[in-house]
Amino acid sequence: MKLYVDTQSKQVQVTKDPEPKNDQNGNQRSEKNTGRLMWSTQVFVLDETGGEIITITTAGEKPGVTVGQLVAVEQLEAIPWATNGRNGVAFRAISLKPKAGTSAAK
Repeated sequence: MKLYVDTQSKQVQVTKDPEPKNDQNGNQRSEKNTGRLMWSTQVFVLDETGGEIITITTAGEKPGVTVGQLVAVEQLEAIPWATNGRNGVAFRAISLKPKAGTSAAK
């Protein structure tokens, strides 16, 4: 089962430029089935209940977004995980794109 987060009513702003998602050896990870390179982008998500910083993973082209930009998130998926007594939620999206009419803060 896939768990998708509705981002329509949320404000999503880039807080750290996209960077390669690397494995423990420093090599950029790639998607298992397609071989597309993976990217990590840190964002601040704000809604009526408050805000939270999360990291969103995408695959394929490096997202063309920069710090300060408001972005549209396509199909944000929440992926719960548990390993060696630790647990959390990873976030994955099809794409991150600048919202129309917004520009990066200078």
